[in-house]
Amino acid sequence: MANKINASDAMIKVLEQWGIKQIYGLPGGSFDSTMNALYNRQSTIKYVQVRHEEVGALAAAGEAKITGHIAATFGSAGPGAVHLLNGLYDAKADRVPVLALVGQVATGAMNTNYFQEMNENPMFADVAVYNRTVMTAQQLPAVVDEAIRQAVAKRSVAVVTIPTDLGWQEIDDNYVSSANLYQKPILPEPDVGKVDQAVAIMKAAKRPIFYVGQGAKGATKEVLALSKQLAAPIVVTALEKDGIPDNAPENMGSAGRVATKPGVEMARAADAVLFLGSNFPFQAYFINPDAKYVQVDIDGTAFGRRHTVDVAILADVKKTVQLMLDRSQPTPATAWYTAGLANKANWAAWIKSFGESEDVPMRVEPIFKQINAHATDDAIFQVDVGNVTINGMRYLDTSKNQRFTTSGWYATMGYALPAAIGAQSQFPDRQVWSISGDGGFAMVMQDIITEVKYKLPIINVILSNESLGFIEAEQDDTKQPHSGVDLLPGMRYADAAKALGAEGYEVTNLAELKAAFAAIKPGHGPIVINVHTNDERPIPVEQLVLDKKTQNPDAVDAFVAKYHAQGLIPLSQLLVEAENGTIKPVEDD
Repeated sequence: MANKINASDAMIKVLEQWGIKQIYGLPGGSFDSTMNALYNRQSTIKYVQVRHEEVGALAAAGEAKITGHIAATFGSAGPGAVHLLNGLYDAKADRVPVLALVGQVATGAMNTNYFQEMNENPMFADVAVYNRTVMTAQQLPAVVDEAIRQAVAKRSVAVVTIPTDLGWQEIDDNYVSSANLYQKPILPEPDVGKVDQAVAIMKAAKRPIFYVGQGAKGATKEVLALSKQLAAPIVVTALEKDGIPDNAPENMGSAGRVATKPGVEMARAADAVLFLGSNFPFQAYFINPDAKYVQVDIDGTAFGRRHTVDVAILADVKKTVQLMLDRSQPTPATAWYTAGLANKANWAAWIKSFGESEDVPMRVEPIFKQINAHATDDAIFQVDVGNVTINGMRYLDTSKNQRFTTSGWYATMGYALPAAIGAQSQFPDRQVWSISGDGGFAMVMQDIITEVKYKLPIINVILSNESLGFIEAEQDDTKQPHSGVDLLPGMRYADAAKALGAEGYEVTNLAELKAAFAAIKPGHGPIVINVHTNDERPIPVEQLVLDKKTQNPDAVDAFVAKYHAQGLIPLSQLLVEAENGTIKPVEDD
């Protein structure tokens, strides 16, 4: 005869069997039976009490982005459930598996307009690939098991709504999850004929590039090798920033607005693109519509979504790139490739020139110089949304084994701090950074309390420019007055964090910045460094005005003066110099 167990306890055992080590949330009366199970099983799964359910969902998303594995969050009936949505949409958009457990009133109170009762399934219909309400105590562990299977297989969100009375009921303790049976799908093998067509297109091109997305994770060595073999510079998406080393000479950075000068210039000038595991949505603005286009993806529905495709290869990126390596011969360095490497080197030198700036209010480059200097080789950078995303993409160095995530597709402000909680909870011995603007930090700053409660040694860096700068720039571009973008000046977030039990430093100049970073000690709980910066717009690389031969000289002078762009060389000039043989090839570090 089987032993008995509460249905909620049986459900939590399923989470444990799938490798879930913690769950983020805030209790409510409709979730009491599950809270009781978490208490009973506290030696095998950790409950992380956040101060807002949105933070819990974003923490789960941030954890899943770093691990690639299923993460979990919960909310109680009504408001707790509603608060989850923002974080769940972030997980869906960036394609990571997250399980959300949602409380519901007892079955006897359902459909009676009871306190906090709501029809929760329709609310999650769009965000979740699996969205069910449990109907009996016996099925609770099985429904959660199926939810996890679906979330993992489809790299998305699964939601299970649990009437609270069902979790209290005893069932036989004999449910065995399917966790040990799950196998990753066998990825399609690349078609040799199509690979040969792809090689031919890239070798025939005069200005080829690779555009690399997160589908290329795990293929770093192969992508770099093929880039050199075909003399094709690399452009990366935000979701793949940590996949290609920043110090690789052929890594041009990103294109778009959250971008680098070399990334934008090389993307716009390219006549052939090898598009690897990405869904970059802004290609119409940065890729020539007439460029030859080879797309590699494991999702056949992605082909042709962003650009007309000449060769579509349904296959794993790593296998495809390796086959292209095997079936191609080295291309001598071209003027295009040489100019690209020089473009990257020129950009890097320009950034470096501001690293010791003593401007007050501060520039952002010295901040990132200090972050890079103090970051460990396996540091995790969780970066918020806004101008801080632009700065993070440009200035953070992920050349070793560092990880970088942001809210790439959904682009929710307030991402970094919760995502850092998720990363630090999963990896207590790794260095974790939360890097935010003052707008994003203010949305979630109450969860510094969570960092203090669990002694999470997260390094929180805030760039306080007293503006929603990203939107301010959009209003400038559309010639409208600034409206709603000004933030209250003089906010002392580090002092506020000190009042909540964290270590805090207010920074207004370079000397204070260096002193604050020198005070970072591992393992002593959270630190908050609030740096008061200027509100200068990051140089808009999507709107470069640098070439006096093709653009109005007065406009070039004005652009250079406004954005301190002295020393930046337009790609057109570098191409001429490369064709004339006056640029020496850039070698690997």
